[in-house]
Amino acid sequence: MATVKLTNVKKVYGKDTVAVQDFNLDIADKEFIVFVGPSGCGKSTTLRMIAGLEDISSGTVEIDGVVVNDLQPRDRDIAMVFQNYALYPHLTVFENMAFSLRLKKVPQDQVYEKVVAAAEILGITEYLTRKPRALSGGQRQRVAIGRAMVRDSKVFLMDEPLSNLDAKLRNQMRAEIILLRQKINTTFIYVTHDQTEAMTLGDRIVIMKDGFIQQVGTPTEVFDMPVNLFVAEFIGAPKMNTFKTNLVCENGKYFVTPYGAKIEVTGKKAEMLKARNIQSQEIVMGIRPEHMTMAEAGSSAAIPCTIKVNEMMGSELHLHVVEANGDMLIVRIPTITLDDEQRKEMTYGKQLYITCESKVMHFFDAETGVNLLV
Repeated sequence: MATVKLTNVKKVYGKDTVAVQDFNLDIADKEFIVFVGPSGCGKSTTLRMIAGLEDISSGTVEIDGVVVNDLQPRDRDIAMVFQNYALYPHLTVFENMAFSLRLKKVPQDQVYEKVVAAAEILGITEYLTRKPRALSGGQRQRVAIGRAMVRDSKVFLMDEPLSNLDAKLRNQMRAEIILLRQKINTTFIYVTHDQTEAMTLGDRIVIMKDGFIQQVGTPTEVFDMPVNLFVAEFIGAPKMNTFKTNLVCENGKYFVTPYGAKIEVTGKKAEMLKARNIQSQEIVMGIRPEHMTMAEAGSSAAIPCTIKVNEMMGSELHLHVVEANGDMLIVRIPTITLDDEQRKEMTYGKQLYITCESKVMHFFDAETGVNLLV
């Protein structure tokens, strides 16, 4: 097992195309860390620099305390699982999994022992004599993971391993990777563009944009306290509602005034605003769809809206509503809280009133997008 440390790592293509900027990160032994971000943010490039598949323009990568910048991939003691499986079509599952061991001239009895043990963990023992073309996508991905497992490497790298699978298989394989992590107990670095994978798999998440790290934290930390608007809107599905409003300080109390409503900020959020001596100002307010609730007409905290789209998701409704100024918001309402008549009423053109509690509000600087409470 091993630690991984990246110090001031930068990747430049050509003269001035910068893919990764000043990347600094310490990964603990046996930690499962996830790089997540939109396409082109530099997450896969960073993983490939750790693996030795991309040259590092500047900075250092250390594995288990050893700088590996100039080491070949085979000498870094890492194992990698690719998005496209990269299996040899003419070899059986057993031969695919055993390939790297045979290159290292591992004794045949040990090869057999390691392959069979990995196959049992992954539930693919019955497929060992088949070739990849006879397997489903999920089974092929298990073989690719098993091929990496048998190497007993210090670091396990996974580059969007589930992106080629359908939704049902992705959910299944995600659960299996969680179980696998508990069984082999090594250091994992996992790349994905899917924030659901990041939230469910990672001990910590590294959120990237345009080659820069935006935030590093546990799933709870990045969800509850995003450092800026980008992180706030990237983490969570559907994405956080954000809109400009005013934060008002009156007689030692704080209020927000979204769309004509007036909602007092109380509890911990009010204490944090006061401790930072935040003054009245225009802000960008954020509120997640699941944190918006129905309100009574006439309440000072109620925001009048009109339903434009009702997405029935089974356990909840996703209401796309428009308020008087034309801004679109999304509200998630658990269906268990509605009777049959109320569900039927949630149709196009229906007016309703929504509100939110201050404990789940987020306040961002209107110019910089930085969270005022971080």
